[in-house]
Amino acid sequence: MRNPSLHSKRALIAVGIALALYFVLASLPPWVLAATASPSNKVQLNVANAQPRQVEDATVQAIQRDYGKAWQTLAQAMSENRADLLNASFTGIARDKLAQAIAEQKQAGLSRKYVDKGHHLEAVFYSVEGSAMEVRDTAQVEIQLLDGDKVVHSEDATMHYVALMTPTENAWKIRVFQAVQGF
Repeated sequence: MRNPSLHSKRALIAVGIALALYFVLASLPPWVLAATASPSNKVQLNVANAQPRQVEDATVQAIQRDYGKAWQTLAQAMSENRADLLNASFTGIARDKLAQAIAEQKQAGLSRKYVDKGHHLEAVFYSVEGSAMEVRDTAQVEIQLLDGDKVVHSEDATMHYVALMTPTENAWKIRVFQAVQGF
């Protein structure tokens, strides 16, 4: 039989984490894409206002693909409480912040599930040499906070992120990932 005191503490921690994660994850994000949809189908990128140079078509496709994959990676890492999975799509401070969020939820005995409903990215900066792109993301997600298999909090949210992406040898990775109030 479960200890009622332990159950109450977990419930309070879950509510506290749900509120904290809403603000933290407004700068982070997480989600699981439908099995029939590819990541780029859920990511639309507008490059009309990118400065100081134009974005090539191949780069648009790569950003859409890799940003979508990053969200899949984030969703899996949050769901399984496995920060090591982040290495595939995140680097630098973005990886560190997300790993910390995973460590905190794992310590509390919780996990998160993200249901990705789509991203509208706008490129605002694309470096002259093509080594960095800053995008603004308006993301539609459902976030579920779980205690074991039990959903203790669920909400649909429109979240806004600023992300700095840099190319690696074979993909673009998210180096900075920050939730913001809106654009």
